[in-house]
Amino acid sequence: MNADAKALAASFDLEKLTPDFYDNPYPTYRALRENEPVKRLPNGTVFLTRYDDLVTTYKNTKSFSSDKKREFAPKYGDTPLYEHHTTSLVFNDPPAHTRVRRLIMGALSPRAIAGMEGDLVKLVDGLLDAIAAKGACELIEDFAASIPIEVIGNLLDVPHGERGPLRDWSLAILGALEPVVSPDVAARGNRAVTDFLAYLETLVARRRAKPGNPDRDELTRLIQGEENGERLTEKELLHNCIFLLNAGHETTTNLIGNGLVALDRNPDQKQRLIDNPDLIKTAVEEMLRYESSNQLGNRMTTEKVELGGVMLEAGTSVTLCIGAANRDPAQFPDPERFDIARTPNRHLAFATGAHQCAGMALARLEGAIAISRFLARFPDYTVSGQPVRGGRVRFRGFLSVPCALG
Repeated sequence: MNADAKALAASFDLEKLTPDFYDNPYPTYRALRENEPVKRLPNGTVFLTRYDDLVTTYKNTKSFSSDKKREFAPKYGDTPLYEHHTTSLVFNDPPAHTRVRRLIMGALSPRAIAGMEGDLVKLVDGLLDAIAAKGACELIEDFAASIPIEVIGNLLDVPHGERGPLRDWSLAILGALEPVVSPDVAARGNRAVTDFLAYLETLVARRRAKPGNPDRDELTRLIQGEENGERLTEKELLHNCIFLLNAGHETTTNLIGNGLVALDRNPDQKQRLIDNPDLIKTAVEEMLRYESSNQLGNRMTTEKVELGGVMLEAGTSVTLCIGAANRDPAQFPDPERFDIARTPNRHLAFATGAHQCAGMALARLEGAIAISRFLARFPDYTVSGQPVRGGRVRFRGFLSVPCALG
């Protein structure tokens, strides 16, 4: 086994992944963590799998930059995808990151999020009513993917009749963040950015003419900026609206889908949650750890730096494997076990440090309400066929999950 694990680690190449890896990457991550935790890949980049190494990287923003201009220029060229991903909050360093994050966080305060709970319960219950009327469901399309689209749509006050394209745009743009991007995937991503920007230009123009309540309407808040006069440029505004939808949609869809499938595959934990519904908060944290919605992050070294006993030259591209770090036995006892009451659970699903996810409280609320109310309504649900994975390594989730209600 040890020899096999060493061979698995030695042969790992992020640009040449197998179908088995997409189905279950965790044996590979374990082999890397145990044998080559700071793995130099054939393309010259470095792949990290230990929890402590990820925390060090996240917190050292001086040596490990989030700015993606140098990395994305050869990947995307002079395209809409390049402009979008190098303008987004998540792919920038302070002070630009600090300024944009501060403006966005205003509408994601604890008070603002608490105010969303009633509408979120109503939305989830409406979806559950529709599922009950059908007598079966496709877990992603009928439930998991419908929730964050509506929540972010409400946050930006996108009219309901105009939300149809949002999910496809999001999937196309985020799909182009994979380690290897085919011409077709790049073309779809660029088209999605172009179409999304065109739509947002009209939405922003309407909102400028008729502002909403900045305490509830994130778009109005971003347009108006801070009281001190600080505001986003037009380009920053448009691209960070796209970022808000993408960040809120994909990760939360995956959290809900992954969580309900994990409960189905661990019936003892499913029954435990049914018997103890007050465990929903720790259950959501365990779902985030066990099947992290976002599995990879990236940084680039700005100077020569030592990490995990390995010296990295300035300009080294570093991939942070969140999915591996969240199953590191040095941090999580018995990490392959799904335990809905696990505590402490300092997972990295939302990263840590300056780039910790701005919307994590909202994602947690969505996950808790969606999963707890689905389970209360359909305690005997089962996955009734083979779920279809999304076929991506960065974002781990399902495209479809057939579900019987029991």
